[in-house]
Amino acid sequence: MAEEKKYLYGPVPSRRLGYSLGVDIVPIKACTLDCIYCQLGRTANKTIERRDYVPGEAVLAELKEKLAEGLTADFITISGSGEPTLNSQLGELIDGIKKITDIPVAILTNGTLLHRQDVRADCARADVVVPSLDAADEQTFQKVNRPHRDISIEKLISGLQTFRNEFAGRIWLEVFFVEDFNTDAEQIAKIKNAIEQIRPDKVQLNTAVRPTAEPGVKRLDAKKLRAIAAQLG
Repeated sequence: MAEEKKYLYGPVPSRRLGYSLGVDIVPIKACTLDCIYCQLGRTANKTIERRDYVPGEAVLAELKEKLAEGLTADFITISGSGEPTLNSQLGELIDGIKKITDIPVAILTNGTLLHRQDVRADCARADVVVPSLDAADEQTFQKVNRPHRDISIEKLISGLQTFRNEFAGRIWLEVFFVEDFNTDAEQIAKIKNAIEQIRPDKVQLNTAVRPTAEPGVKRLDAKKLRAIAAQLG
């Protein structure tokens, strides 16, 4: 029987990425946000400081073992129990993965640090970047995502725009909808405007299907999500 891995999980079926091997590179729960819908619960360490949270060599050693076992996956997905771009070894880690396998690399990120040139340079080494945008004005951003005090919605959107201008790979933007928070017509129009500025290759809509950090977070039904998709065009 294969030994339990400390930094890898899966491969698991993913709605967005097919058959995905997860790579966890930050401890639970170091994040730049404290989203009301997070399935991992409240943020214990709300930070914007990039650090060597996990040893890159140990992650790559586990991946080599997994590949030797005969790994089949559509993507190696860097995510984590928090925000993966907080790991300052992210770029080196992606380079290391690409040296040992041809499986494409995806990053799941909340996008809040893409206003930083070093973070954009690291993320640009991936094949697919899946950032989030759940609001398009400061008031809604504060209510839904509860960011670190040094992060604003303006920084988030402008970081995504700059990254799009620099990155030749694929950007699949995810928008997470919470009933009564970011689902009114005005907010959807603002989100649509932001999407047009960011120019992602794909937009994926999501809602709460797992237990959430805050009680009472209401998921949208499929009909409402389809209606919003139509509004977003």
